[in-house]
Amino acid sequence: MTLQTQLVLRTLLETPAKARYGLELSDAAGLAPGTIHPILARLENAGWLESFWEDRSEIEKTDPPRPRRRYYRFSPHGAESSRLALAQAYNGGTTSARLRPAADGWGG
Repeated sequence: MTLQTQLVLRTLLETPAKARYGLELSDAAGLAPGTIHPILARLENAGWLESFWEDRSEIEKTDPPRPRRRYYRFSPHGAESSRLALAQAYNGGTTSARLRPAADGWGG
């Protein structure tokens, strides 16, 4: 697991129930937007995150209008999988700390 992935997971774990958009996560993790989006895609493909687009009615409230945001949050088991993977990475890592889809849909 890369250091950048660890930073993203730690950022998400600060408020695990909160949905956050990409630029917000990028700023909080101290990573460039071009770095964070591939990480978010991998985490979502591994089943650790879910994503959804912001409702258009929220954008209509902004002045000036802005593009819709894509929000990310942990899947039902994503936060726990992330905690375990971070602990393994911290303790020297194992192959099970890799992000890959498993047969049951969860990475690990």
